[in-house]
Amino acid sequence: MDITLILIAAAAFLFAGTVKGLVGLGLPTAFISMLSQVIDPRVAIALLFVPALVLNVRQVQRSGGFRRNLRAVMFVTIWYVSRFAASLNVEAMLVGVGTVIVLFVLSNLLSAPPPIPARLDKPLQVIAGLIAGVMGGLTAIWSPPMVIYLLARRVDSETFIGTTGILILAGSIPLFFGYWQVGLLTAPLAGISAVMIVPALLGFGLGEWMRRRLNPPQFKRLVLVVFFLMGLNLLRKGLL
Repeated sequence: MDITLILIAAAAFLFAGTVKGLVGLGLPTAFISMLSQVIDPRVAIALLFVPALVLNVRQVQRSGGFRRNLRAVMFVTIWYVSRFAASLNVEAMLVGVGTVIVLFVLSNLLSAPPPIPARLDKPLQVIAGLIAGVMGGLTAIWSPPMVIYLLARRVDSETFIGTTGILILAGSIPLFFGYWQVGLLTAPLAGISAVMIVPALLGFGLGEWMRRRLNPPQFKRLVLVVFFLMGLNLLRKGLL
């Protein structure tokens, strides 16, 4: 990567970190959707690993334990599916990332999916984990099934933020090893990813500051519009 792309990546991490600090998720969605406009999405995913691990550790302590099945199924599925990412061509990756970003936007626009009955909670955790694992293994974005599940569980905002932290962290670890095993994550990319901790943490701190002072719903709607447009552009590039 030349210096121009590194600076673009730093700016993308600053923005993506701000989004995550404000609304509790969206780091992979924001970063990958922005950087995939100019480079191979698999390179964008490789750069994401170290900052994503660091930022999600900060959210883990607020997490509850009721989604153990979702976490376990997602962990294994992401690791297994990520091994096939190297065989996909760039156009297929662009379509995959664009589709998942559009699904991410739509899942966040859901006001309230039907509540989950207690007898169906564990099976739906497994289903959500499988869907999130396939999405995450191929595109590094597994938020949509996770968000829909948590909305259906009617969790409060703090539990939502803590839970998304541990689920995204749980998914980042097997994705890291999967990309390393197939050669998509190289030592130079890992080094650049480590440097990107700085702008990501700066953005995360800015987002937390904004969350205490600004109107998060309005900001979130604006971010979703931006995500939606970027997702559509990636679909256009992949299909055309």
